[in-house]
Amino acid sequence: MQRFSAQQRNIAYRIEESTTYSKWKDWKWQLKHSIKDLDKFQYLTGIKFAENEIPALQKTLEKFPLSITPYYASLIDFNNFQYDPVFKQSFADPRELTIDRSELSDPLAEDKDCPVEGITHRYPDRVLFHVSNVCSMYCRHCTRKRKVGDVDFVPSKSQLIKGIEYIRKTPTVRDVLLSGGDPLMLSDNMIDWLLGEISAIRHVEVIRIGTRMPVVLPFRITDELLEILKKYQPLWINTHFNHPRELTFSARTALAKLADAGFPLGNQSVLLADVNDCPKIMKSLVHKLVQNRVRPYYLYQCDLSEGLSHFRTPIGKGIEIMESLIGHTSGFAIPRYVIDAPGGGGKIPIMPNYIISWSTNKVVLRNYEGVLTTYKEPDSYEPRFCDRDCEKCDLELNLEASAETEAIGIEKLLSDSDKSISLIPKGNERMERRTDG
Repeated sequence: MQRFSAQQRNIAYRIEESTTYSKWKDWKWQLKHSIKDLDKFQYLTGIKFAENEIPALQKTLEKFPLSITPYYASLIDFNNFQYDPVFKQSFADPRELTIDRSELSDPLAEDKDCPVEGITHRYPDRVLFHVSNVCSMYCRHCTRKRKVGDVDFVPSKSQLIKGIEYIRKTPTVRDVLLSGGDPLMLSDNMIDWLLGEISAIRHVEVIRIGTRMPVVLPFRITDELLEILKKYQPLWINTHFNHPRELTFSARTALAKLADAGFPLGNQSVLLADVNDCPKIMKSLVHKLVQNRVRPYYLYQCDLSEGLSHFRTPIGKGIEIMESLIGHTSGFAIPRYVIDAPGGGGKIPIMPNYIISWSTNKVVLRNYEGVLTTYKEPDSYEPRFCDRDCEKCDLELNLEASAETEAIGIEKLLSDSDKSISLIPKGNERMERRTDG
């Protein structure tokens, strides 16, 4: 039976002497006791900052607020916190106040690609729907530091309806990503209502939820929440593990519950200096993810948001990490390394160079070992003439799923997919007269 770790017990009893492990696992209890100021952090963790450090930390928190769940705080190595990846992601650093001239408050131009409040429509067939601006923990590397934590910008139901109406009136949208903040900060009833409204739109084929709850507050993945989510398949869930140490027993339990409920799981990591900028760390992370049925999806180059310069690495570091993965581990364990282009250009894949050269009939390639090889192009490739009239295409463009059974008899007449309106016995005199005529 899972019980308190020593650090969890120390934090829990300092919050409430009567705290039980079942109360610790209550996500609402965790939120109620989130750590939001410097004094509470020092009291609960036992970490003491030097007097000359405190003014700079307080000034940082005035601009970029603090919020850490007791659970996530309990993962910090208190004896070596200065170098701890959990501490670095969750606690303030005065370097956040250093704004590089290349940094922007809205580096991805999400506000410019915003046709209505809450919607970012950048790609033709999908939209990002900002449904919450609060998180259970405020990540120090967050791209949306300008918004997250600002309670004045928590969308109301009437504001969310504007976004839903935009999706309903835009038939090109087939994919809706719920983001924030963290969508799972909404109540169960609000999540149920929101997913119900979006899934009822006929041209929406898939809904995605981007959440860090399995990492920072895994107890949010309750049986009640799962029953709600299961009503709205196909539903994809992407989470955000950055370091192997975040894959605790509780995190793995949350992931197992989601996977067992039938949700495809993906992970989006951010490459962060002094947190995970090491090939061994990233390989361990992706291996632990796939062990827990989570597909590594993206490895992001850290964005040019204000105050993140101390987190950013050279792109060469990301290439080095990709070189350490490609060919050295399972293909499905390798994320796509991308830069989300400043100014709203979207995600641009960055890969090591594997094409060395090519000519009219040969391509020279290298593999992960440095072996050079060639691929022979076909001597003759003549695609069929295409007049671009897709509606009347009789070439390969048949996009419907293949029929596995063919309806006959009364079943054929009852089938909505078959246009037959009658079955006529062979030798019917009236039909033969028509033929003769």
